[in-house]
Amino acid sequence: MTEPFSAVELISIKRDRGVLSDSQIDWMIDAYVRGIVADEQMSAMAMAILLNGMQNTEISRWTDAMIKSGERLDFSALTRPTVDKHSTGGVGDMITLPLAPLVAACGAAVPQLSGRGLGHTGGTLDKLESIPGWQANLSNQQMLDVIIKVGAVICAAGPGLAPADKKLYALRDVTGTVPAIPLIASSIMSKKIAEGTSALVLDVKVGSGAFMKSMDQARLLAETMVEIGVNAGVKTRALLTNMDSPLGFAAGNALEVAQAVEVLSGGGPKDVVELTLALANEMLDLAGVKTKDPATALADGSALDVWHALITAQGGNSNAPLPRAKYQHQVVAQTSGYLTKLDALSIGNAAWVLGAGRTRKEDQVSSAAGVTWSHTLDMQVSKGETLFTLHTDEESRIDQAIVALRNATTISKSPSVEKYQLILDRIGA
Repeated sequence: MTEPFSAVELISIKRDRGVLSDSQIDWMIDAYVRGIVADEQMSAMAMAILLNGMQNTEISRWTDAMIKSGERLDFSALTRPTVDKHSTGGVGDMITLPLAPLVAACGAAVPQLSGRGLGHTGGTLDKLESIPGWQANLSNQQMLDVIIKVGAVICAAGPGLAPADKKLYALRDVTGTVPAIPLIASSIMSKKIAEGTSALVLDVKVGSGAFMKSMDQARLLAETMVEIGVNAGVKTRALLTNMDSPLGFAAGNALEVAQAVEVLSGGGPKDVVELTLALANEMLDLAGVKTKDPATALADGSALDVWHALITAQGGNSNAPLPRAKYQHQVVAQTSGYLTKLDALSIGNAAWVLGAGRTRKEDQVSSAAGVTWSHTLDMQVSKGETLFTLHTDEESRIDQAIVALRNATTISKSPSVEKYQLILDRIGA
């Protein structure tokens, strides 16, 4: 069969800041999945996109082509409207864990396809796998069965969902093209649209512990994803949220699960509760359903009931003890004053060093490893008081984690002038 285009021809167009046509984009993605376009050619295309960008029409078509490379899930049999959430990743960001059961407890169906952590950001599936017996991999039918029974499911995307994205994601990871906003946006949105949800709320992190370090970058990514979603017929909205400091009081898989259960039990850190409720209200608004107020569902135990049902439906024992690390080490304050800096990236890197994260996708993570802390910004700290507790199964990792935390805090004589703002902006109708 004669191919209508050549990879070199299309790479050259993007290299020279040209615009790819719909048929060229369709062919490029399809030919890559078929093996006609080689990895080195797609690497060159990804770099050209990183350097020269794409028009929004190109990004939408690129996303559509990746969706069409595989199957689309069908939730038309559900009696509840579907809504999902995606976070671009941060430190202590375990919001999906309390959020999915909470939104289900308030009347919507939540088909939550989640991923694994890489580097300093944690992955939802890694966190849930610290629960004994819990299974991330479900067939499409099993996924549907859990949603019908429970109202929510949290699982891995199946191999048939946007296979072009899986192939391209792995390539971007090893070619320095991960930061390309058109490729980030199309990667996220191809999976979410193929998943079949009718509404989607995006939590786009910005700051030290996020992939998007500046507001301009984060806003561009959010606006791009919202436009892709709307063009595909999915009601889409985004919140820009602060990731200069980590969420909650824990970074690490089992440690974050324990914190999620606290939130579902009506307690937990104020910032985690604030963001969980904000996202829940956005999701329920887009879904057009609210049988119960989310704050009430946290207080009366109904969200916690859905959590137990969800974990059980996926083979887990939600009442079993979570893994505990063999070694703990306290890092203490060297002076007294007010905590005016709590750096998300430093803490995320320390948790990663302790074993909570992975360098490569195939690496194993330690369920028990991570970092906990008890002070939030502008709290008073006394010299000698514990700032961080390090958790690890390998004592040899502790010294390197201490180094990672060296610039994590600033203790000042007076509190910050400006109050830390968690939710920075909202994008979409």
